[in-house]
Amino acid sequence: MSTPIKVIVWGEFRHEKTDPKVAAIYPDGIHEAIGSFLRRESDLEVSTAWLDQPEHGLTADRLDQTDVLVWWGHMAHGEVRDEIVQRIKIRVLEGMGLIVLHSGHYAKIFKALLGTTCSLKWRESGDKERLWTVNPSHPIASGLGDFFEIPAEEMYGEPFGIPAPDELIFISWFSGGEVFRSGVTWQRGHGRIFYFRPGHETYPTYHQVEVQRVITNAVRWARATVRIPDACPNFPALEKLPPV
Repeated sequence: MSTPIKVIVWGEFRHEKTDPKVAAIYPDGIHEAIGSFLRRESDLEVSTAWLDQPEHGLTADRLDQTDVLVWWGHMAHGEVRDEIVQRIKIRVLEGMGLIVLHSGHYAKIFKALLGTTCSLKWRESGDKERLWTVNPSHPIASGLGDFFEIPAEEMYGEPFGIPAPDELIFISWFSGGEVFRSGVTWQRGHGRIFYFRPGHETYPTYHQVEVQRVITNAVRWARATVRIPDACPNFPALEKLPPV
């Protein structure tokens, strides 16, 4: 039997406590809504963490045991402690997978790993979003058709201030006319990163089966396969060298 993929789903857990509309959609938090459908998968071992826990729920010991970190943030990016961001960054460079969702495009960890502004255009007006699968053979697109639609979502529009992605999997079109690179991947160090656009807190996006399929596929794709800490050792020669 293979070893389960160990996943932490992280969320701010702030909107759900202050906005009745969000609480009605995600009564246990967005992190728990995501965690609940991931827990249905027998090959995943899923736990959750949130901002107001000690060390944001991301202690060094816990991250050491993590294969994939799923990240949702929005209203409190600035409250995430820099030393925790650095801790996560090191783990990604060592091989841990990172999945960043929706407004996590402005998260400190996403910016730290990509090195760009990660800015974009936005509008909250209930646009229909059509996500086109432009890389249908990619594992993250497994089980999806040519496209799927989300009836109402927040709009994100180009230009998206990211470095050129390694892979482009989904492009979104919105009923207001905009398009957006909504499913993209990068490799940083030994770790895989996937950014997935949908998921504004005032819409039931994470209850939609296609969105759940994308995130589940992404967890399996991003799983850590190595753990290689940074080092700069003095290395002895494999062959006999002449004296200096």
